[in-house]
Amino acid sequence: MGTIRRGLAATASLALAALTVLPAVPAAAATPKPRSEEWWFSAWGVEQMAWPQSTGQGITVAVVDTGVNAGLPELDGVVLPGTDVTGKHPGDGRTDFDEGSPGFTGHGTAMAALIAGQGGGAGMVGVAPGAKILPIVVDGFTMAKAIRYAADHGAQVISISEVIPATAKNPCGYTGDLQEAIAYAINKNSVVVAGAGNDGQARNGVMSPAACAGVLAVGAVDNKKQAWPKTERQSYVSVAAPGWGVGSIDKRGKFVNGISGTSQATALTSAAVALVRAKNPNLTPREVVQRIINTAVDAGPAGHDDQTGAGVVLPPDAITKDVAKNAANPPFERLDQWLAKNGKSGSAPAAQSSSAAKSSSGSKTPIFIGIGVVVVIALGIGVFLLTRRKKPAAAPTQYPQAGQYGGPPPSFGPPAQGGGAYPQQRPSFLPPGGPGHDAPPPQGRGDHGR
Repeated sequence: MGTIRRGLAATASLALAALTVLPAVPAAAATPKPRSEEWWFSAWGVEQMAWPQSTGQGITVAVVDTGVNAGLPELDGVVLPGTDVTGKHPGDGRTDFDEGSPGFTGHGTAMAALIAGQGGGAGMVGVAPGAKILPIVVDGFTMAKAIRYAADHGAQVISISEVIPATAKNPCGYTGDLQEAIAYAINKNSVVVAGAGNDGQARNGVMSPAACAGVLAVGAVDNKKQAWPKTERQSYVSVAAPGWGVGSIDKRGKFVNGISGTSQATALTSAAVALVRAKNPNLTPREVVQRIINTAVDAGPAGHDDQTGAGVVLPPDAITKDVAKNAANPPFERLDQWLAKNGKSGSAPAAQSSSAAKSSSGSKTPIFIGIGVVVVIALGIGVFLLTRRKKPAAAPTQYPQAGQYGGPPPSFGPPAQGGGAYPQQRPSFLPPGGPGHDAPPPQGRGDHGR
C-alpha cells in the first residue's frame, strides 16, 4: 500500500527517422527551441502548427507527483507554490523528493519539463511553455486530497502520471473518495489526465485514476505510431501519446534519454490539453476531452482499441477543429452513468453548458508510472525524430493544401517520397541480437521503479 512505481522503462534504440518538411508558419514569439531528441515536436507539428495557435498561456497544470525542482533553468518562473498533501515534507512542492532508480531521480521534475520546460540549462522544452506548473507531492493514500487541492487552486489541467491498482468491480477504488474527488475537480473546471499504466505485458490489471469516470486515460506509442508493448490493455484507455523513448531532465537538470512509459504520454497529453484550453477558454472539461478524443489519429487496429483508445492525440487539430456535440466521449458517458446511479446532480461551473459533474469512488495505493528508468547505453543514444503518416479523413477534411497551416495534419511514419529535409529512411531499432532489423521497440528495464 502506498508504494509508488515509475513507468519510464529504459529502452535502447537508434531511431534514424526521416522528417517531413512542415508548412512554414510564423513562429510564436519567444518560444524556445526543443532538443533534437524531442521527436514528438516534429511528430505533432508543435512549432509550426500548434504554437502559432497556442503555447498554453494562462493555463495552470497541476503535476500530481513527487514534487518539482523549481530551481532549474528549464523551469525558471514556471512553477507556482504548491503543496505536499502527504505531510511528510516541508515546503510548497517546489522540491522533488524522488530518489528514483539507477540513472534517474526526479519523476515530478521530468513530467513538469515535458509540459512547460523553457529551454536553458540542458535545453529541455515543454509542449506548453506558456503554461504554469502547480506541484503537488502525493503518496499512496492522498490522491483524492491532491486532486481536490489542484481543483481548489485553479488547475485547469490535472496531470497524474501514476496508477493505483484496482479491480474490475471497483475500477476507481473501494472507498469512494477518489471518484468523488475527480468529479469535484471536473465540476471546478479541471480536466483530469492519467496514465494507463505499464503492466500491459504482465499483470495488465485495472488501474485508477485512469479507470475512473471522467478521466482522460492515456496509453503510450512509439515513434512509428505503434503501441508501446508495455502500455496497459484496458477498455477505458481514451487515447495514446508519445511515451516510448521520451527523455526528459532529472531533478538535477540532466537530460536523460532512452526511457519509456505512460507517464510521459500523460504529461505530453496534459500539455496538449493546456494548448487547447488556452486557445478555447470557454470549452468545458467535457468538451475538451471530447475534442481530444475525436481529433485523435487512429493507431493500431482500425477504430478504438484497448491500447491506444481512439488513437494518438493530435494537438494542432485538437486546438482548432470543432467536433459534433454528440460525438463519442466514453469517459464522460461513464461519468453520466455513475451520476445517475448515485443520484448526483451533475451540476457544472457557470462556464459549463454540459452536464460534466460529480462522481465517486475510492483511492487505493498510487504507483508512479513515470520514470522507473535505467539509462541505456547501446550502440548509440536514441535520437528519436518522429515522423508522420496522414490521418484518415473523417468528415470532409478542412485541410485545403500543403504549404500553409491547415495543410495535411501531422501524422506518424516515413515521409512521402521527395521533399524531405532528412534522409528517406524508416526508423530502425537495435534488437538485443544485433542491428539491421525493423522490430518492435526493445523491452526496457526499470519500468516499475521502486
